[in-house]
Amino acid sequence: MPVKTIAVVNSTGRQAASLARVASAVGHRVRAQLRSRDGLVARELEGLRGVELVEGPLEDAALLARLFAGAQLAFVNTTSWGDEVAVGKALADAARRAGVRHYVYSSMPDHAACGRGWPGLPQWATKAAVEQHVRDIGLPATFVYAGIYNNNFTSLPYPLFCMELQPDGGFEWRAPFHPDVRLPWLDAEHDVGPAVLQVFKDGPAKWPGARIALAYELLSPLELCAAFSRGISRPVRYVRVPGIDIKVSIPSGYREQLDALRLLFGSQHEAPYFPGEVIDPPPADALRLWQGYRGIEEYAREVFPVEERLNGLTWMDEGE
Repeated sequence: MPVKTIAVVNSTGRQAASLARVASAVGHRVRAQLRSRDGLVARELEGLRGVELVEGPLEDAALLARLFAGAQLAFVNTTSWGDEVAVGKALADAARRAGVRHYVYSSMPDHAACGRGWPGLPQWATKAAVEQHVRDIGLPATFVYAGIYNNNFTSLPYPLFCMELQPDGGFEWRAPFHPDVRLPWLDAEHDVGPAVLQVFKDGPAKWPGARIALAYELLSPLELCAAFSRGISRPVRYVRVPGIDIKVSIPSGYREQLDALRLLFGSQHEAPYFPGEVIDPPPADALRLWQGYRGIEEYAREVFPVEERLNGLTWMDEGE
């Protein structure tokens, strides 16, 4: 693919930063929007070849015009910061005015719209609404649906994906998911960038309006814990619980997301993560884009201890 200018939104997030790193490494120009230059990822991006930082809020129409001016490609992952639907629509409108040729939007399904009595997840329904607007305005687009991040796991007391350190040195994951129902998993930092770059190489003619399930492993909680255990060489147990413990302060709106998630994927509904009427199941499309993915066992062995140490934890040093 010839050198292109790629506009990237919320560039310090795991998905967008992954693309910025890969695109820079192969020689593309990256125009990376962020709200602040503070933080490790922002400083990393600033040092990458061909990356231009565009600092400011997405509510600023002039910033959006500058972000997309002259860009042929765009990768957009909106967040629940502010009015996500309004921001998502404004981004798509600005990209269309600027003549962006291929717009890749990181979306998610709205289970409530499937007509099967499922509750919707508030932070996914907003993404589905933005996706519909992108389709309505005729922007040449492809939609990626990210699986559960491997990188969500931590032994810090965050809700839903806490790997709690146990007295025997092992870990325990407590969540409402059925222990034997497989879920889609993705190492966002490692694999989003190469996959999305291949979508851009293929172009909108190959993926016109397509939804791509971006996940490389389908593992049940029990299978995941077995792989995690192999990776860190410690016992890892799964315990299904009806609720989600919230022991720390969480962002506005996230409590409602967790409550809905408990109902949707817990024992009341046990809905599929990616409904078949919305999107083809992974990992076939993801593997067509990128085969060098990092699975959960490798993540647990190579990355999890490093991230834990960066969070000030020392369990990995015990016994040395």
